[in-house]
Formats: sequence, structure tokens, C-alpha cells
Amino acid sequence: MANPIDIAARGTPPTLARKVRGLSDRAIAWIFVAPTIFLLLAINIFPLIWTIRLSFTNYAANKPNAEVKWVGLRNYERILTDEDIWSNMTTTAHFLIWTIFFQVLIGFTLAWLINRKFKGNDILTTLIVLPMMLSPAVVGNFWTFLYQPQIGVVNYIVEFFTGIPAASFSMLGPGGLAPWSIVIVDTWMWTPFVMLICLAGLRSIPDYIYEAAEVDRASKWRQFWTITVPMVLPFLMLAVLFRGIENFKMFDMVNLLTGGGPGSETLLTSIDLKREAFEKWRTGYSSAYAIILFVTVFGLASIYVKALNKVKER
Repeated sequence: MANPIDIAARGTPPTLARKVRGLSDRAIAWIFVAPTIFLLLAINIFPLIWTIRLSFTNYAANKPNAEVKWVGLRNYERILTDEDIWSNMTTTAHFLIWTIFFQVLIGFTLAWLINRKFKGNDILTTLIVLPMMLSPAVVGNFWTFLYQPQIGVVNYIVEFFTGIPAASFSMLGPGGLAPWSIVIVDTWMWTPFVMLICLAGLRSIPDYIYEAAEVDRASKWRQFWTITVPMVLPFLMLAVLFRGIENFKMFDMVNLLTGGGPGSETLLTSIDLKREAFEKWRTGYSSAYAIILFVTVFGLASIYVKALNKVKER
């Protein structure tokens, strides 16, 4: 069989061909991969370094000619001692906890049901995953229409079960229902994603393990808790990691549904950060805000990945 390096060298100038033949496979791989790596580093690292630099200043993007002053850690101190920001952090945490809880519970249940082969399985799976194929902006507008007090279907469903006239209240208005409204929408959209990951975990379990358990006369309930759950747990934890990171920076769908209102009931940190950066034009302050959020997500994700690795090693 011809050497791949010789094949690659054919048709090239003699000097270049000799150089190619003298390189190892690893060196050739780096020649092709290095430009992409450098480009990705430039795209990701430079904005991060620039944001860190701005976070120590009073820079305002709407006043580019104004004098920029170095304020040190003052922005970070103001953010970490601001009760409103801690309240937004709490709102974001509640949003994360409830959306992940419902997505994992419903997603795993759907995966378990679909994994049991039946007629129309493929069609049902395709229908279930349709919401996650839509743009968050489309989903936000779609559910805003459903939540409308006068013509929204959701209000009439609530009226049917509670007797409260549909036109007398709004799911997105004051009264404590707005946070649950965005939880419902996010769960509807992203439960299929969790379902697919759980389905991959369920189908990775070899059949002979269940067959051996049946030989040992283990009940279905015991098989579920001693085989299914432990072997799918790494996949579940991976789904939680992905959804946690994504929901922490959730913006577009919530911005379209509630805009952070009513009041500050759905004011997530991402919405608040956008207001500070592009409405109040406190660029230095918002840069520090962004760095704090980045460090928070990175730190929590690192701890979680270590726990995930420990589970996979069992």
C-alpha cells in the first residue's frame, strides 16, 4: 500500500515534497489544525482579555471620546454588594432549578417510553423533538400569543380548571405566574433535548445485562434501580450540565416573553446585564458583571465535571 505522505507529496514542487516526506504524522496534523486553533483562540481569548481590561475602568461605549478612568476593583465591589443583583441571581437560580428538574423528569420518562419498541415509534419521536428545532425567538413570539388574555388558549385552559375568567388575568402579568410561564415554555422547548440524551443512554445498555438479571429473578423495579438508573446516570448528568450552562445565559426567549417583568419577577442576570450594557451604557460596570457571571458558570461547571467523571469511573 502506498504511503499517504508520498501520495500527498505527488504533484508538489520537489523541495516541498522532500519537506513533506520528512515530517511526522503528528507534525502534518498540526499544520492543518494549527490555523483553526489560532483563529478560535483569537476569536475567544481577545474579547475576554478586552472585557477584563474594561471591567477595571469607567468606560461608556456611548461616550467613546470621554476620558477613561481606571477604577480598580470598584465595579466588582459595587456588583457583589448590590442587593438587586443578588435578587436577580436568586431569580436565575430558581429558573435553573425548576426548568432542569422538569426537563430531566419528563425527558427521562419520555425516553424510557420511546425505548420500548412499538408501532409509530419513529414518527412519535420526530414529533416530540420538533420544539427544539425552532428558534428561541420564534418560540417566544409563539407562546406570547398563547398567553394573550383575550385570545390566548392557555388562559382559557386555566379558566376551564379554575373558573377564573380568561380575560381577567394574564399569565405574563403581575401575580406570580410570570416566572412559571417561562419555566413552562423552556421545558416545552428543551425537554426533547434531554430526552434524546437519555434515549442514547438507555440504548447503550447491553441486552445481556437485563437477561442475566431475569435469570436471577430480579423484578422489573429492581432492574430499573440497579441497572437502568446507574447506567443512564452519566447521560442524565451530562444533560443537566448542558441545560444548566444554556439556561444560565438564557436571554432571547425570556426577553420576548416578559422582558424581565412584571417588575423584576423574571429579571434574569442575562436580562439585567443587557440593560446595564446597552440601555444604561455602563460598559465598564457591565464588563465586570459579565466576568463575575463567567467565573461563576466556569467554577460551577468545573466542580460538576469532576463529579461527572467520578460517576463515570464507577
